[in-house]
Amino acid sequence: MKKITLSGSAFEVGQQLGEFGRAAWHNKLTKIALWQTVIAMKDAPQTLAMRAAVQTQFPLIWQEFEGMAAGLHAPIDEVFAWNCRGDLVRSTSDGCTTVAGVSANGERVIAHNEDGFPQLREDCALVSITPTDGLAFTSFAYPGSICGHTFAVNEKGLVNTVNNIRAVERPAGMPRQILARAALNAHTLDEAIGILTAASRAGAFHHTLGQLGDSRVFSVEATGTGCSVLPLAAVFGHANHLIHQQLAPLEQVVTASSGSRQARLQDWQRTQAQLNAEDALKILSDQHNAELPIYRLSPHDPDEENTLATAIFVLSNLQVSAQIFTENRDVAALKLTV
Repeated sequence: MKKITLSGSAFEVGQQLGEFGRAAWHNKLTKIALWQTVIAMKDAPQTLAMRAAVQTQFPLIWQEFEGMAAGLHAPIDEVFAWNCRGDLVRSTSDGCTTVAGVSANGERVIAHNEDGFPQLREDCALVSITPTDGLAFTSFAYPGSICGHTFAVNEKGLVNTVNNIRAVERPAGMPRQILARAALNAHTLDEAIGILTAASRAGAFHHTLGQLGDSRVFSVEATGTGCSVLPLAAVFGHANHLIHQQLAPLEQVVTASSGSRQARLQDWQRTQAQLNAEDALKILSDQHNAELPIYRLSPHDPDEENTLATAIFVLSNLQVSAQIFTENRDVAALKLTV
């Protein structure tokens, strides 16, 4: 996996992200059926309303979009619409699985499979960004997308891993990827939860949040019609659909893969009083169900997703350490410490 380092103004950061993703945008993304569907909605009233909201409430993030469009050599209305894909259509090809828990020595573990389009495997990167305004952070990045909606850690040791939620109702509101990016500027867990749950939003996400020096870990299901914040007291697993009891009435799309992965996690959780990095990697590499596994490599995956990277975050009182695994499950492709 590539690792790149960027810095500068919001526009400059966006421009560099665009340059990194330019070849994949033009040669691969524009050939994907979902891209065609989303771009056809670039001038829809909902898209224009979201664009105006971002410009007003998050002007620096809008400048990132302007820079990204310049770096991609693509129209900004198409770039923005693509970053609203989960707000415009109810089912997108990004699934993901997250597990969390506490180890025997009290360290918090948050681990995440990033599942996305398999054709983008060689076009993603781990990106470390130091913006002129806002906090520095490191995030998995897709070509053509702003950071923050995958897995990330910022300079304050705030970890955020994100799972797609296919909510049927997506009312007018802030795009989910913009809120996820904004949360990377949070100094504390409570501030991040406030950003993710306070604003009216369109699309839905699940966030697992932790921070160095804070004993708490949270599961946050944030939708356009309601949010649920659950402090985690035991080993926990989430496979990209709503599972909090508070949000049970909400209509959603649960794919066969998502259901299978959640069922496997529930069986696994019953045997886990604690969680360490090794056990987290083991369950996120699980292929117990050959047709619908947690670790996804099949070219015939029913959701058109494969596991592109696995992040294992270990949070102590003093630091966050992370290992990033790709297809070699024995040796981390990248390591970092905050």
